[in-house]
Order: sequence, then C-alpha cells, then structure tokens
Amino acid sequence: MEIYELIRSDRRTLAVEITRDGRVLVRAPRRLSQAAIDGFLSRHEAWIARQLEKRRAAPPPPEPTAAEIAALKDRARAVLPEKVALWARRMGVTPTGVKITSARKRYGSCSGKNSLCFSCFLMNCPEPAIDLVVVHELCHIRVKNHGPAFYALLERYLPDYRERKKLLR
Repeated sequence: MEIYELIRSDRRTLAVEITRDGRVLVRAPRRLSQAAIDGFLSRHEAWIARQLEKRRAAPPPPEPTAAEIAALKDRARAVLPEKVALWARRMGVTPTGVKITSARKRYGSCSGKNSLCFSCFLMNCPEPAIDLVVVHELCHIRVKNHGPAFYALLERYLPDYRERKKLLR
C-alpha cells in the first residue's frame, strides 16, 4: 500500500481521496480502529492503484490563473441566474438566493434555507450538464436528500439526467 495521510475527525464514514498532486488522503472517524482502516484500504487497494496510475500518466492541468477564475465567475453570473429563474418557474420553486464561488469539489449546493451556490468551474461543462446541476439543486428545495423521492423529482424534469450526469465527469 502506498503511503497515506490519515485525517481523523468527527465524521461518521471512512473515505479515501487521491489529491490533484497524487497524495493519498484517508479520512476516518476519530474512534475507528487502525485495523478497520487497514481493512478498508486493502479492499480498495486496486482502485487506489488505478487512480494513482491515472495521475502519473496524465498529470492534472495547471491551476487556473486569477484572471481565468474571474472570467469564469463573470460568465457564471451572466448565465446561471437566468437558468435558475427559468427552471425555478417551470418547477414551481423559489430559491432564496444564487451565489457563485470558485469551489473545486462540487458544482452546486442548496442550503437548508434554499439558497443555491454554484461553482464557476461549472461553466467548463456542456450546456446539458449545466442544466442538470441547476435542476438538481432546485430539486433540493423540495427534497433535501438524495433518496428515491429526490430522483423521481429530478427524472420528472430531466428524464435523461443519467446521460447528462456522464458529461460532468
């Protein structure tokens, strides 16, 4: 097994992450035994090796400059509020706000108070994928989790959401 960095916190689940620079991070609950962590890593050893090989074979593109991020944010501010308004009318929901960030880990989120947040990096995706993220977050206004009712609602508005999701990867 590759050398890894162990991060313990008040989380409930165990997770492994391969960073952009090829480090292996293991996130674990504070009280989880080392044996449980070792077992998890051995079960996921093949996946970890594949991900590390991908990183070594094709290093990630360089970090965007501040100017590039600013341009993406400007584009997102021009595109996303209109899309949110259009889909919100169709779906009969009302978000309390729309915010644009430079988040890297997720394209969108919906707060408990129904405020939507989108990453400017969503602008690098094709139009059908952008619509998917907008509709996905608007669905969270009605259903706050990812259970069957959520996916039924998402499918009602975007019957092809599974194909669109592939465009995000």
